Amino acid sequence: MNIFVGHLNNAITELHLELLFGHFGEVERATVIRDRVTGDTKKFGFVEMQDSNAAHVAISKLNGAQLEGARLLVKPSNTERN
Repeated sequence: MNIFVGHLNNAITELHLELLFGHFGEVERATVIRDRVTGDTKKFGFVEMQDSNAAHVAISKLNGAQLEGARLLVKPSNTERN
């Protein structure tokens, strides 16, 4: 299941997301979306988890949680990655 994670602080990396979501199950991929020119984060990313039950638990527990001073927006992604 692909999960959208919004309101990310500039300091957040893929490793942060992998470790955070890893508390709920195996993370297949974590990506922070960055501007192609500047390399700055666009303040959102995606986490992919194989186990949809674990993904739903992660979403329910992490949506609204504080991470590095920002309140996360966590929800199922509207896009599916191949």
